[in-house]
Amino acid sequence: MNRRHDIDALRVFAFALLILYHTAMAYVDDWGFHLKSSYTSEWLQWPMLFVNRWRMALLFLLSGIAIALMGPGQQIGRFVAKRSWRLLLPLLFGMFVVVPVQPYCEAVASGHAAPGFWAFLLRYWQVSPWPQDSFTGWQFGITWNHLWYLAYLWVYTVLLALLMPLLGSATVRSAMQRFACAPALVLVGVPSVVLFIWVAWLDPRYPSTGALFDDWYQHAKYGSVFLAGYLLARQASFWDRVVALRWTTLWMALVAISWYFGIRVLGRMLAEDSALRQWPDAFWTAQVMASQSLYLWAMLLTLLGWAKTWLDRPFRWLPYCTEAIFPWYMLHQSLIIVLLFWLKPLQLGPWWEPLLVLAGTVAGCLLLHELLIRRIPVLRPLFGMPARGRSSRTSPIAIAQEGARG
Repeated sequence: MNRRHDIDALRVFAFALLILYHTAMAYVDDWGFHLKSSYTSEWLQWPMLFVNRWRMALLFLLSGIAIALMGPGQQIGRFVAKRSWRLLLPLLFGMFVVVPVQPYCEAVASGHAAPGFWAFLLRYWQVSPWPQDSFTGWQFGITWNHLWYLAYLWVYTVLLALLMPLLGSATVRSAMQRFACAPALVLVGVPSVVLFIWVAWLDPRYPSTGALFDDWYQHAKYGSVFLAGYLLARQASFWDRVVALRWTTLWMALVAISWYFGIRVLGRMLAEDSALRQWPDAFWTAQVMASQSLYLWAMLLTLLGWAKTWLDRPFRWLPYCTEAIFPWYMLHQSLIIVLLFWLKPLQLGPWWEPLLVLAGTVAGCLLLHELLIRRIPVLRPLFGMPARGRSSRTSPIAIAQEGARG
């Protein structure tokens, strides 16, 4: 199968957006984060909400698509073993080595731990519960913080592997072919309804935790998107449709997010003036759930359609960036937290501080990846990179091929 440069490029942009988003989390007012700046702004909630509704769903969608496009290429057991090594080894290494500086900064800032990282680390490595609210995950004694994506992706990948014989049947393929060729209202509407059911039924009962167990709303949402990516990516007609419908889905997404924002503004007005409350709260809640579900799926289709149009070409930067995704993903939030922890007492102001945090995070990821991780063989698998049988002069094309298998 020909390489899909658009999927590789979209993954690069999605993870780049993740770095920017997590940096902004420290500065958005009234949103919880491991460490908050003194310079928070309420207006940041609006662009953050614009991205928040689909950013993680895009990563799971692309993961399902990548598996479908590359094909397991081997027995299912071997496929699961390779994926487990690729995902679980970095997850464990990250939890014990890369992430600990985050709960340390969080605990010191909140007054639950004394300064001294090495003493904290030795206590953290005991994996026993901490005093209440010491840091996110205190009750488990250890945390994966932003690396929760790897744990969830591993679970979905294993379940997908077990279902591959069924999903590869002629009946399923025929059904997906018909769905991919269905009218736009069906292609957009049916998944949106499924997502609406999950948010209406599961979200009130199982609020998002990122803790894997009892996180049923997140599993339903991300698992569905992951499965949809796998099933639809194998249909050539699907890619023709997302390109042909890219303007239609874009307008659907813009209408949906305008609908969503409008309801939020109206909700604030209703809270301030009881005379405006002519409809029950359940009506407005349903509007919010319906608009965000439509926006999520329409936006995902829009991104796939425009990426296929603009990005399906062998950019010179793409092989290197594809290789860098996994290490940068693992490193970025720890760097954000450490830099904010160091810079916050300096009171640099609402412009210099976030700029330095973002610039320092990008520089730290670049230097650690370029000078250490990609050049030291033992570090490569710990950061999700394939072991390189040849020297570090492996060609960019080979690097890109390795990255696509991940």
